[in-house]
Amino acid sequence: MPASIWGVLYDSEVNQLQNIRSDSTICKRSLGVIGGLGAIGSVDIFYKLVKLVAARGEGENLDVIFEQHPFEEEPTPGAENARTTARMLYVFDLIRQFEQRKVDAVVIPCFISHTFLDEIKAEVGLPIISMMEALRTHLSRRIPGERKLGILTTDYVRKNALFEKFLPSDEYSLLYPSAHAQEHGVMKGIYGPSGVRRGHVQGMAVDLLFQACEELLAAGAQVIVPGATEISVVCDALRERGVPILDVNQIYAQFAVDGHGTAKARAFKVGIVGGVGPAATVDFMNKIISQTPGKRDQDHIKLVVEHNPQIPDRTENLVAHGADPTVALYSACKRLESNDADIIAIPCNTAHAYVERIQSYLAIPIVNMLYETMSHIRRRYGDDRIVGLLATTGTVSSRVYHDVAAKENVSIIVPDGHHQQKVMTSIYGPSGVKAGFISETARRDLLDAMEHLVERGAEIIVLGCTELPLLQPQTDEAWIAGKEITILDPTAILAKRCVELSGAGGGDR
Repeated sequence: MPASIWGVLYDSEVNQLQNIRSDSTICKRSLGVIGGLGAIGSVDIFYKLVKLVAARGEGENLDVIFEQHPFEEEPTPGAENARTTARMLYVFDLIRQFEQRKVDAVVIPCFISHTFLDEIKAEVGLPIISMMEALRTHLSRRIPGERKLGILTTDYVRKNALFEKFLPSDEYSLLYPSAHAQEHGVMKGIYGPSGVRRGHVQGMAVDLLFQACEELLAAGAQVIVPGATEISVVCDALRERGVPILDVNQIYAQFAVDGHGTAKARAFKVGIVGGVGPAATVDFMNKIISQTPGKRDQDHIKLVVEHNPQIPDRTENLVAHGADPTVALYSACKRLESNDADIIAIPCNTAHAYVERIQSYLAIPIVNMLYETMSHIRRRYGDDRIVGLLATTGTVSSRVYHDVAAKENVSIIVPDGHHQQKVMTSIYGPSGVKAGFISETARRDLLDAMEHLVERGAEIIVLGCTELPLLQPQTDEAWIAGKEITILDPTAILAKRCVELSGAGGGDR
């Protein structure tokens, strides 16, 4: 059959098959196919996927979604020194789109793309079904004996040793064509003017590939393994000439339909609602970094920060009927959620008055700094200590700390009106932390308030505003008003908890 007629029938049949996709509302599983990485090979795998699904009957309920967009690539993407940046970003963008569409797994019909699959997997959560794992599984089950494999692949894939990575030398002997057969047989058979990539599935393209196969078979290859999806398209034509060649596209499609492929564990990511306040956000990030036992960059935890200083002031809303920050806080959390955060940290004590309002509408948890602080006190110091709380008037009046403390059987006292004003001045005053100052005046106001609480019996002081630790660090041995007391920084406690939840530094999900 002439190649042009084959192409027309092929496109027509694929369009019909694509139109029989089952309704996603009743699908048990869905596969996203990234097209455009060599149109012939991509469509061939999609076609084989849908045929396999149809052969299994209506009970399969597998939805196959083919997505293809134009992108600029090298004229010969399989050349040894081809640049793959455009291809890599194209694959990443389409996977993220499939993630948003709640696809269950992704099929990438491209050997070149499998050379950078680890880099992609590290940044996405969606399972990517590996073509090379499919091939390795097939070979381990079907090919006995010495397993001498003749590899027909592009210069780029060969240079990047993709087959060596998945087919170890103690199990397989990999044979490649000579330099002449590679250049004039394989590469021209794929990319030449009469190559498969240009839609020629008979004639010269098959002749060129056949010559490379003959050389490999003469060198002792037991079976020919295509390392380009375009070559699998002409497997039948090569088999008619007596070549024992695997249809890797069919193997990959079968592997995907059988439900193989798992997601590589993605690095844990902490989402931070920042800007409440700005200096406290940076302080919190530094505490996460300092508490992570990392010896190199890659040992540290991924952080994503939604830094929005325009979130309405929490204290103004709680004590003076200012603008409600609920929507702004929720919006920040949703952005972190959409950025693949695993947990959310809010380094702002007063903002925790709004956590219960929004938590049930989020798919990921907010690590409650107030609960972690009170739980830390009970575990380490017992529940018979008197705890003095230094916080904004909004935090104090909302009684969010009191409520959590009551659940942990911890007793809390707060400053009187005069000393509470000193706390507020140290935070909001002209020489306060929110104005960008770490001044002696602010420190003196804070110390006066601490002395006041100690004189009333406080044994532990909680710095219940994230700006206050910038004036006074956490310590177990502070002498105030003639007594040794403990000063706790909830920001540091929250940072430590986030590190623990991450798996102690760069842990996986």
